[in-house]
Amino acid sequence: MKFVRCNGLHGEVTIPGDKSISHRSVMFGSIAKGTTEIHNYLQGADCLSTISCFQKMGIEIENRGDIVLVHGKGLRGLSRPAEVLDCGNSGTTTRLISGILSAQDFDVTLTGDASIQKRPMKRIMEPLSLMGASIESINGNGCAPLKISGRKPHGISYTSKVASAQVKSAILLAGLYADGETRVTEPYLSRNHSEIMLKYFGADVRTEAAGSAAAEPADNSTPADGSGRTPLPAGSATAVIQPAEELHGNLVEVPGDISSAAFFLCAGLMVPNSEILIRNVGTNPTRAGILNVIRDMGGDITLLNEHAGSGEPTADILVRSSSLHGTVIGGAVIPTLIDELPVIAAIACFADGTTVIRDAAELKVKESDRIAVMTENLTAMGADVTATDDGMIIRGGQPLHGASVNSHLDHRIAMTFAVTGLCADGETDILGAECVNISYPQFYEDLKRLIR
Repeated sequence: MKFVRCNGLHGEVTIPGDKSISHRSVMFGSIAKGTTEIHNYLQGADCLSTISCFQKMGIEIENRGDIVLVHGKGLRGLSRPAEVLDCGNSGTTTRLISGILSAQDFDVTLTGDASIQKRPMKRIMEPLSLMGASIESINGNGCAPLKISGRKPHGISYTSKVASAQVKSAILLAGLYADGETRVTEPYLSRNHSEIMLKYFGADVRTEAAGSAAAEPADNSTPADGSGRTPLPAGSATAVIQPAEELHGNLVEVPGDISSAAFFLCAGLMVPNSEILIRNVGTNPTRAGILNVIRDMGGDITLLNEHAGSGEPTADILVRSSSLHGTVIGGAVIPTLIDELPVIAAIACFADGTTVIRDAAELKVKESDRIAVMTENLTAMGADVTATDDGMIIRGGQPLHGASVNSHLDHRIAMTFAVTGLCADGETDILGAECVNISYPQFYEDLKRLIR
């Protein structure tokens, strides 16, 4: 797919449902008693993989497009699937469902596509094994396919080496079935959608943040402080869950995915003469680090109509073209914007001065090695970018030109270069552009509708 420079972006866009929250709504609804009604469920390939996995375990799920109904059977209502569970390209499905399956009374095998079969699963295998589960990497490389033999879990106190919502969530989900309290401590507070939704479904879960004003209960929904700036998590954080008798089905309003909104935010900043209103975006502080980075770089963004639904804060976001300057991005902010770092690297190319991204080695084990891929593709377009072990150094101000760029079938990479191509001379050709279907099937249509 090809993109050329445009004269401006104008209009409104409504972002599809948040991918993380969509996954969790079906998973938690499946193990809850009664019906869960989900509005604005993301109809991307990853989230459809989650639906398929639970249908294969005997859960009736009605996918009506605008509304998804999950007829849950309770914590112990899943049935042994007659076939291998295919998680597709979804790391969230693979890791979170492992926590649930580790506590069932049947054996199951999980697999996924070629990308999933290269992504690290030891980070969940270790803690779930400590809780008593039997999890085997069939190929012996710490990756899927995984064979899981469920057992009654033991409550544990676990300290994770990485701030990862997927690791934390897998442990908390196993903890629902455990024989005692389960605690997960992270170096920084990762996104807390699981804690918010588990509490909403009736679980006894809380968050303890050490040495931070960000210490908060799991159902905190305050979108911003008095200055309008989204508070950042800081310091270590511990999620604590008690064993549950049952969860209860609920109504879930899925906000727009800030990771998808990020491409329109950054396009609005980069492309001259632009003004875009992005509707109903999730602004959970554990996900909204990109808003702080944009402000730090001098970006013109305004949050409007702030409110909360299903415990998650949302807002409309107005973005205008801006003169940006470089910044340093690292530490506690990284877990709050890990999926947005590719497009942040792109806007840094249009900023005055140098931008440093550090503490982001996690980028190497996403759908692609995003450090290597971003460095390769931005360099091909004329940017001055240096890869480091845990990030990138981007020296802004160099004019970019079109190039043939390889998405490596990574949806975030494809979307990043679609918006970058709108501010480069010549033609930008994205190889493997169709991979956006993983998270945002209508992305190109929505983007082209804004072009003036």
